[in-house]
Amino acid sequence: MDDHYFSADPSVAFRRTPVEATVWGHDLTLTSGSGVFAQGRLDIGTAVLFRETDPPAAGRILDLGCGYGMIGLAIARAVPGAVVTGVDVNERAVLLARENAAALGVADRFTAHLPEDVPADATYDEIWSNPPIRIGKDALHDLLLRWLPRLTPKGRAVMVVGKNLGADSLQRWLDAEGWPTERLASAKGFRVLETRRPDAP
Repeated sequence: MDDHYFSADPSVAFRRTPVEATVWGHDLTLTSGSGVFAQGRLDIGTAVLFRETDPPAAGRILDLGCGYGMIGLAIARAVPGAVVTGVDVNERAVLLARENAAALGVADRFTAHLPEDVPADATYDEIWSNPPIRIGKDALHDLLLRWLPRLTPKGRAVMVVGKNLGADSLQRWLDAEGWPTERLASAKGFRVLETRRPDAP
């Protein structure tokens, strides 16, 4: 079977590649790697997410499917009061995200883990994600239903999803599952979605 960025331990040779981006007025120099999503680049969806949003408020943030850490590390740099947890099934991604946090000097506020290593009682004020759509609809639904309930009562999730990859049907599914979801923006074939807890005040 071919290795993908959502493989737990890709077998392709590990080669690091630098990535530079300016996000919310902050310059980021990160390291990506082979077998990890968006090697050597800031992908278009994440770029749309950054351009169409403001950084979150201070609090506990989850970067779901963090890859080498672009979203969570951008938040950590832009929001001094944010404590960010990155989570990814890809062991290389977790390693790179930790290395990048150390290089940026935010390792005290950004940690990356495999899903099974995240404390079961951890909750988050916001979840930010460019979710791994290509794992398949059922797996994606399971992923979201695993992590969305960790939002605090006033919490929200902000996600960017390609229109051609089912953003609109995902929004309908979330609404049907009782997770009110609105479209914040639409650009370059991507939707930026905001999901709230069903019991949000």
